[in-house]
Amino acid sequence: MMHWWSSLNKMEKKGLQISFAWLFAIIVGGVILFLAVFISIKLIGTEQTTQDAKIGKEIGVLLNPLETGFESGKTTSLTMPTDTRIYNKCNNKGNFGRQIIQISQQSFKKWTETDIDVGFSNKYIFSDDYVEGKKFYIFSKPFEFPFKVADVIYITSSLKDYCFVDAPEDIEEEIEDLKQENIFVENCPNQSVMVCFSGGNCEVNVNYNSGLVSKRGENVYFESDALMYAAIFSGKEIYECQVKRLMQRTEQLTLLYKDKANFVSRTGCDSNLNQDLIQLNNLVKNLDDSTELIAISNVVEDIEDKNDYAQCRIW
Repeated sequence: MMHWWSSLNKMEKKGLQISFAWLFAIIVGGVILFLAVFISIKLIGTEQTTQDAKIGKEIGVLLNPLETGFESGKTTSLTMPTDTRIYNKCNNKGNFGRQIIQISQQSFKKWTETDIDVGFSNKYIFSDDYVEGKKFYIFSKPFEFPFKVADVIYITSSLKDYCFVDAPEDIEEEIEDLKQENIFVENCPNQSVMVCFSGGNCEVNVNYNSGLVSKRGENVYFESDALMYAAIFSGKEIYECQVKRLMQRTEQLTLLYKDKANFVSRTGCDSNLNQDLIQLNNLVKNLDDSTELIAISNVVEDIEDKNDYAQCRIW
């Protein structure tokens, strides 16, 4: 009887030892699995952040061929492998300010978060705060004021169509020649963003003669078709910031052209532009917002006329 009880006691102790070993193995295995998943998520997140920054730089490189140098616009498209948001950010600190792009992509049905900004001092992108989709259209036009200042770039998503209603003939012709798949002047798809040039209950209203675009209850002003498109495709905050940056660039260019005018005059060929360029420099340097563009445009037109008829043209 004692032998049987002793054997049973040993079996219970052995069973407890085995159970504890299994329990210990399960706990250790669970910890290892948790760490593996945690590290994998961190690595995926780090890799995604790196990928988002890389895409931002690639977009900047893609924009280079769109810097036209000509009157006509250019367009291209950009297709992503997954749903993507391109965030457009702008600041006007320093001499030229900075264009900032931030990319977020959908991963495991969630949008990636990154604080990595990709910046350029020589790019001027007009769009909503962010554009979303897999395919994007990128359209570019040169901005002259009165000389070539920069190429301005507009980014829209293939998920949003624009219908230009009663646009001036030259605008209609430009859009038709552009052949961008989400901008229409006739046979517009349903749910298009209506851009009206003759009034009406439209999401965007353009007063072409007055240089005014009304959108979402807010007004911005433009000079030249390049800024008209910019006002149509972008939010007010982005638009005003980029206009300020364009004026900062104009300010620096007026100084260069003033020096060139002085140099040319010393060779006996006066351009008569020195004082006008100083005036333009002061105006663009002190610009607060787009409402001042119309007043500055009068000076710009005078400079343009003088340069066109000058004995020695400066640009």
